[in-house]
Amino acid sequence: MSPITSPSSARSGAIPYGRTARRLEWPLLPPMVRSMIARRLGSRVVSAESAGTGFTPGFASVLTCEDGSRHFVKAASRKAQRTFAEAYSEEARKLRSLPPGLPVPRLLWSHEDDLWVVLEVEYVDATHPARPWRPAELDTCLDTLEVLARRLTPPPMPLATFADDFAECLTGWDHLRRVAPHHPHLDEAERLAGRYVEATAGSTLVHTDARDDNLLLAGGRALLCDWNWPVVGAAWIDTVALLISAHGDGVDCDAVLAERPLTREVDPEDVDAFLALMAGFFFERRDQPTPNSSPYLRAHQSWYAEATWSWLSWRRGWERPASVT
Repeated sequence: MSPITSPSSARSGAIPYGRTARRLEWPLLPPMVRSMIARRLGSRVVSAESAGTGFTPGFASVLTCEDGSRHFVKAASRKAQRTFAEAYSEEARKLRSLPPGLPVPRLLWSHEDDLWVVLEVEYVDATHPARPWRPAELDTCLDTLEVLARRLTPPPMPLATFADDFAECLTGWDHLRRVAPHHPHLDEAERLAGRYVEATAGSTLVHTDARDDNLLLAGGRALLCDWNWPVVGAAWIDTVALLISAHGDGVDCDAVLAERPLTREVDPEDVDAFLALMAGFFFERRDQPTPNSSPYLRAHQSWYAEATWSWLSWRRGWERPASVT
């Protein structure tokens, strides 16, 4: 791993990662749902610690039972939280399809009815990687992405392609052209994004949400969580996606790309096409209204927009980008 030698002096301290979620709490679940969960756990729930990470309002808590056992349970209402209930249902389906032995918390059980989706994922006594990134922790997380890419080529389930699933991201550059027509290098960045289909083609399961708050460090390895929307695409996509935040934290990520097995032989133009696609997406998303259920979502997306643009600008030799704030 290369040392932190900052081509971008960006820092993410303005966003309280670890406290970004505004979630449904245990006492607010309907009594029938709480009773069903307790039956599945085999013991009465005596305390609940809500997960502070993430940007969704679905219930996600570590439940401690009367017998001393601990459990990580998610739940969402099909009526009040339809989008998140569908995501949890999809996560349960995807976790069932993954082969055993992966660095992934296991699905223990799930329950779905007309009103609720509930699932228990293996509880792991772990921590999230620190931000700004520490080199050893970043290495451990990148190691996990390499294991997953190797084991999940080809994917063990039918999946949409990255190209199809992320086609809507191209509208980001139309949006930026409307709101900031004099944005530097807009035409070149839009052309780069336009070749993302060929750049991201591949036969590997891509998680699509490999971020520090979806990774758990435990026992000398990293576990990747939140398997809602994987796709099939190039084996290197998750690695580059994770490194966007590392670049924003000051890591020399081009040196990392040159060292890592998944990225050292990738065409630089392909990486740039992916970064251009994601920069446009984040530029557009940060300008949307802030949802009440996720007060830090737009700040998070704004930071990622600047971090992605900073890295792309650095790689293309454009004028040195301003630091991310």
